[in-house]
Amino acid sequence: MTARCVACATTMIAAMRPLPGLEEMLLSAWKTNSRASEVLIGRIPAGLWAEAIPGSPRRTVRSIGAHIHNARCVWIRTLGSEFGVEQPNRVDKGVVTQRQLVAALKLSSRGISSLLALGLRHGGSIPPSRAYVWRNLPLDVAHVLTYFVAHEAHHRGQIVMVARQLNRRLPAHVVGGLWQFRALSRRKSTLHMHKRKR
Repeated sequence: MTARCVACATTMIAAMRPLPGLEEMLLSAWKTNSRASEVLIGRIPAGLWAEAIPGSPRRTVRSIGAHIHNARCVWIRTLGSEFGVEQPNRVDKGVVTQRQLVAALKLSSRGISSLLALGLRHGGSIPPSRAYVWRNLPLDVAHVLTYFVAHEAHHRGQIVMVARQLNRRLPAHVVGGLWQFRALSRRKSTLHMHKRKR
């Protein structure tokens, strides 16, 4: 084996080692996404909360927000309960208040963090549970994280679009704040940060 081949092999082996701080980075990325959902839910004007979705009158802005939390709860139960991950209670999509939902989102965010940490402790993949029969989601941590982030971003966008369709656009600092990942990634409560700006 030539010295060049040895150097290539050494580089490849080093690249396969776990990246230092990978767990912290992935969990931090999840928390940033979760805070974006919390900030949006906490800043929806009260009059918009119970509004029906155009073209889907049985659904409301409230029910979309509740779905974000309830979907997390289903995944936590499906993938994690067998391994001791605590599942928070679901919320009633017809009556939950914004304050209650923000509190619930904080609990379900911890559950998702626990799922991701479970996968990281098992070589990068969440162990398949007996309850996971749907099997359309690869259980490596990268795919699981991407799936949850994409799901929530979709519904955050839905809420922003519904507000526009109803001619009740959300304040610019709320919509723009969804993209302030540096601010969202800080430990300090982003809800307090936005209050100070008003």
